[in-house]
Amino acid sequence: MEKPWVIGITGASGVVYGIKLCEYMLAIGKTVHLLITDAGWRVLHDEMDWEVTRRQETLEKYFKPAVGKLVYHPIQDIGASVASGSFRTEGMLIVPCSMGTLSAIAHGSSDNLLERTADVMLKEGRKLVIVPRETPLHTVHLENMLILARMGVRIIPAMPAFYQKPQSIDELVNFLVGKVLDSVDIEHKLFTRWGEIQA
Repeated sequence: MEKPWVIGITGASGVVYGIKLCEYMLAIGKTVHLLITDAGWRVLHDEMDWEVTRRQETLEKYFKPAVGKLVYHPIQDIGASVASGSFRTEGMLIVPCSMGTLSAIAHGSSDNLLERTADVMLKEGRKLVIVPRETPLHTVHLENMLILARMGVRIIPAMPAFYQKPQSIDELVNFLVGKVLDSVDIEHKLFTRWGEIQA
């Protein structure tokens, strides 16, 4: 039986990356356990005009119809399934990842369900991918990323490429989401790869 994926969305700018990733995973039939921090909900409101007072209803409305299954866990529900290592998952993708969340993960501080679930990924040796979205970066940011990289965390900064000559913001978003999917070996056609012949 195929194991589910966990997707985390934090309060960093660029929540559209996380939403696009959820859309794609659900479209190809994956089960997604979704965790959104309170700051993440704030950014969803600010950047995507989402209604965030009825969170479960908003998610059901936005992601239906979907081939896959979406399971939403409130961020303070430390008793959720994903908080335990005995609940088996393929891994976790935090897109985007704020510097506060990144720091908490790097130093083993689990103050909410997202941070606890990331800690589970590390202790169980599962895939953990983070997409930090901050600029400029200072020494502490970089040192925290180095800590995580040394533990095997894949770090994919929100840095779109331009060799495919993107014509829209959606194409830039697709490129980054495609890079995240590449990092966990999920097939996609979200962008044209270097060396591919365009029709």
